[in-house]
Amino acid sequence: MIQVFNTLTREKEVFKSITPGKINMYVCGPTVYNYIHIGNARSAIAFDTVRRYFEYRGYDVNYVSNFTDVDDKIINRAQEEGISEMAVANKYADAFHEDTLPLNIKPATVRSRATEVIPEIIAFVQDLVSKGYAYEVEGDVYFRAKKFKGYGILAHQDLAEMEANAAGRLDDEETARKEDPIDFAVWKSQENPDVISWPSPWGNGRPGWHIECSVMAQKYLSDTIDIHGGGIDLAFPHHTNEIAQSEAHTGQRFVNYWMHNGFVNVDNEKMSKSLGNFTTLHDMLANYDDPMAIRYLLATTQYRRPINYAEETLAQARAELDRIRTGYRNLEFRLTSAISGHDNVIDQEVNRQQQAFETAMDDDFNAQNAIAAVFELVTLANTYAESDTVKQSSGNQLLETLQMLMQIFGVDIVETQTSLNPEQKQLFDDRANARKSHDFQKSDQLRDELNAQGIIVEDTPQGQRWHKA
Repeated sequence: MIQVFNTLTREKEVFKSITPGKINMYVCGPTVYNYIHIGNARSAIAFDTVRRYFEYRGYDVNYVSNFTDVDDKIINRAQEEGISEMAVANKYADAFHEDTLPLNIKPATVRSRATEVIPEIIAFVQDLVSKGYAYEVEGDVYFRAKKFKGYGILAHQDLAEMEANAAGRLDDEETARKEDPIDFAVWKSQENPDVISWPSPWGNGRPGWHIECSVMAQKYLSDTIDIHGGGIDLAFPHHTNEIAQSEAHTGQRFVNYWMHNGFVNVDNEKMSKSLGNFTTLHDMLANYDDPMAIRYLLATTQYRRPINYAEETLAQARAELDRIRTGYRNLEFRLTSAISGHDNVIDQEVNRQQQAFETAMDDDFNAQNAIAAVFELVTLANTYAESDTVKQSSGNQLLETLQMLMQIFGVDIVETQTSLNPEQKQLFDDRANARKSHDFQKSDQLRDELNAQGIIVEDTPQGQRWHKA
């Protein structure tokens, strides 16, 4: 029984999908005007982990996410770089795929772009106008927020708060055009022929930010979907406005479970360009040799909790991941001399820790408690590897369970070993012979030579083994 914290009710609720065994899930993607930052990566990893756990539990997950590929930021970047808006969007959409691939983020079932659903957006806006939920002013179309009953409930703000916040975000000219400061744009006019736009009943223009997600969720999923995810900063105004326009359009509940991931701070401060701590995933990957440590850090913190990204926290994540990999490697090597059969004590403990993992993840994806169960399995692997007798079936079950549970976090623990080159193989064999001859000075010298080439040699009761640094 999986429980999910619903931002709408601020309570954990037992998850029940609309269609048994199937989940329709929509997660807001980035605006593709730059490389994604670590906050974008955290959201993508958090909901990828949620998706993976649902799939582990037997659900078929239809996972839809978007690229916002027309927006003021994209238009400004295009003007700065002297290229078209679509060239900017394509460049950074491609970069998103390239940068998320090393982090094992599964491709969305559908990854739609705002510019791919313009006809549907226009039809959606026309329906809102015809129902009196939206109105046109000088080519702009605004949604009447107060006409929608319960507007703002997701953000748990009253109308007075929202009016004050809206007034602070808008310029006087836009405020004057609106019937109410909290009304929001669903279509924006665009008279400049050098800026991307589409013809519409209200003149040339482009979609407002919020409308695209409502249209994509409806087009690729359903009028009512199981889960909508995104960063907590999107609860208001983006997701608040999605609810209003979607339910005004369909007359049905838009989302059953709203899930929001926490912020990422950098060195204990909110990330911002003004503070000089704006961190892109692209730069992180360029300057760090183990993408799985980044994935581990972001995936093994419960998704609603804030994360502090710093050199120290990344180093700790790397150390924890190394500990898991070493435990796996220790037992894997020991199995080369295992005997056939089962060890009931080991099998029972593996099953017990797998159940502990599931209990933790069933509780709103409590990653911290779940990873604790993984470390119990690592300790078991290390202890079993040192036993006088190791049985093949039980050892394999332990390794397979470790690998399976870590794959829910999207973290690879089985390291791909390339072969030693002929020179390294000769050094490795010479070292083994030196140890047999008790020539430990030569053994140490050969080990140091291999270390200098990035080959770490370890001695075990079953003989020497190697892995890459």
